[in-house]
Amino acid sequence: MQYKHSFMKFDKILDNGSLWAVRYEGDDDNALRKVFAQWNDPEWLWDFFTENMADLESYFKITDLNQAIYDTIDDSGELECLILDISPDADLDLLFRPLENSRTAEMTLGKEKAKLQNRPEHASWLRLYAIKLERGCYIITGGAIKLTHTMRERTHTLRELSKMEQVRNLLLENGVIDNEGFEDYMHEM
Repeated sequence: MQYKHSFMKFDKILDNGSLWAVRYEGDDDNALRKVFAQWNDPEWLWDFFTENMADLESYFKITDLNQAIYDTIDDSGELECLILDISPDADLDLLFRPLENSRTAEMTLGKEKAKLQNRPEHASWLRLYAIKLERGCYIITGGAIKLTHTMRERTHTLRELSKMEQVRNLLLENGVIDNEGFEDYMHEM
């Protein structure tokens, strides 16, 4: 199911309404499918890691592009299984954490990130970004391979920050502050 708004659409990912993904104007697919397609495309990954090799080496101490590609595809499959777990006891709140590591309190339409925990060899560099409507309900705004300490250090992660802010602002401008408000907003469109 798809809902259209000025410069973006919202695709329902899980039938229970707990997970949505933004489809930005001009994109053929939503942010969730798009990011998983990139993370599973060896050519795209080769180009990305070639361009960002200095970050890969300095932050993760990895110099083998093939290993970086293998690890990314492996992590992507695991993260995709976790995010799309549709069992009744699935809990997206176990995956998503506040974007700002220092944030300890809930906030209206909080910016969140999901990543694999306890990955062997090195931390996972894959990140899914979302707006939290309320406990258990998220809108995926995008994702990135984060190879630096902060998102502000690279253009591709700065772009993800901007997308989160755009989606959050659109929701706030339309009076959406929780899942019920989002559902009302979707029915009005």
